[in-house]
Amino acid sequence: MPMELNRLIAQARDMRASDIHLVRNLPPRIRIDGQLQNFGAPLTAADCEFYAREMAGAEYTKIEKMGELDLALTFPGHIRCRINLFRQQGSVSAAIRILSDKIPELDTLGLPPMVQTLPGLNRGIVLVTGETGSGKSTTLAAMLNRINHTENAHIITLEDPIEYIYEPDKCVINQREIGADTESYGSGLRAILREDPDVILIGEMRDLDTIETALTAAETGHLVFATLHTNSAPDSIDRIVSVFPEMRQKQIRMQLSTTLMAVLSQQLLPRKTGGRVAACELMMVTPAIRNLIREGKTPQIASSMATSAAEGSVTMDNSIIALYRQKAISAETAKAAAHDPEFIRKNVF
Repeated sequence: MPMELNRLIAQARDMRASDIHLVRNLPPRIRIDGQLQNFGAPLTAADCEFYAREMAGAEYTKIEKMGELDLALTFPGHIRCRINLFRQQGSVSAAIRILSDKIPELDTLGLPPMVQTLPGLNRGIVLVTGETGSGKSTTLAAMLNRINHTENAHIITLEDPIEYIYEPDKCVINQREIGADTESYGSGLRAILREDPDVILIGEMRDLDTIETALTAAETGHLVFATLHTNSAPDSIDRIVSVFPEMRQKQIRMQLSTTLMAVLSQQLLPRKTGGRVAACELMMVTPAIRNLIREGKTPQIASSMATSAAEGSVTMDNSIIALYRQKAISAETAKAAAHDPEFIRKNVF
């Protein structure tokens, strides 16, 4: 018999693992500080199916029909996990993300100082971007929880699946899960506009429908937080605009130029002393940047960010250089993570 699931997850959490992978013919593998390592004996196809059935419960039939299933569960010890179960080569595999057991305070995450002001905005769009596992969900949860403890507002989230569970304080909070509470991001978002929200969290702006409704929500006086899988602020703008047909792109640029308030891009880098540290790019949208968005001059945004440090903007490369000078990361890590390796080389080596 394989290790009991609750014990496996508890031990992985105690070892500071961020992820667990369960795959037929391989030992369970856990990711610590970004690196995978073996954890236990190899699993059979039956072991993997046993774990999957335990996690999915009555939802297991969806894996048989569709091939994959997203869910989130809380295990003993208040260990919250985001889980993806999927079929591959005739057996079931699992990717389990171990979430923090509590929502951290925003000012403990090592983010640029101006991030502290974002929960205080009244309207507009705030994007948090980065690759999978870069801490986007944690940052967004910390921002929403700041609002929860400081504002009298109605927060509605659309998530796939629900990750962090909020305990309402000053706010009314409704958390809706895609596939369980609403059919899709698009249908959930259209309904949200009739539900009197002040703050909206969209787990991911992934298609034209979702982006269009988010822009409309921001234009009509709501504060919208959302994620994108991009690595920089200019990339985020291009990604949003490119979703639309060419004949509509000018209009979308205009809408973005008036509604976008900030873009925070994150990546987690290996810390010299162990663990990981966040490198963050923050674009505070200034009048000059609004003009560049409107005119489609996104390649010039990076240089505009570099000259708008007084407004709180920070480029990714300057964030990386600061971490290097604080002796948090090595020169090799700095160079590998850079957007412009030559700029890093001049300032680090």
